[in-house]
Amino acid sequence: MKKLFKVALVAICMLFMGNFAKAQTKVAYINMNDLIGIMPEFKTIQTQISSYQKTFVDQLTGLQTEIQTKGKDYESKRASMADAVRTVKESELTDLQKRYQDLQASAQQQVEAKGQELMKPLIDKTTVAVTAVAKEKGYTYVLDSGSVQMIVKPDGDDLMAAVKLKLALK
Repeated sequence: MKKLFKVALVAICMLFMGNFAKAQTKVAYINMNDLIGIMPEFKTIQTQISSYQKTFVDQLTGLQTEIQTKGKDYESKRASMADAVRTVKESELTDLQKRYQDLQASAQQQVEAKGQELMKPLIDKTTVAVTAVAKEKGYTYVLDSGSVQMIVKPDGDDLMAAVKLKLALK
């Protein structure tokens, strides 16, 4: 009889603990990319990134034009060139192509770094707002539905409207 009582007591405790833990955990979701996309600052940042990127595009275009011009010149005169001159011209073309590839890789890295630098304050601002809304509403976890595939998501747990309100967005 004592064993049965102990087993029943343990089962009841586990049942209550399970319900207590379940009541403590509230999960919500928000699409951070959509939220950031509707922020007024986002358009300004996109414009700044585009103009920064354009400087590299102009440099790359100029270098590519130079490669094409020298390549055509080399092709048209290659048959009449001495071996030493041909080797020098081929070396110049190879160096130009390598410079182009290096500049392209460097430009991509610099544009990405600039984008991250410009986006950081906006991301921080939205994160603070989401954290505040989650705390106000008692959510334990907030998932980014833009980066996590949500198979089932209840309508009531989407924080987008509350965060928009917190950030005074339409």
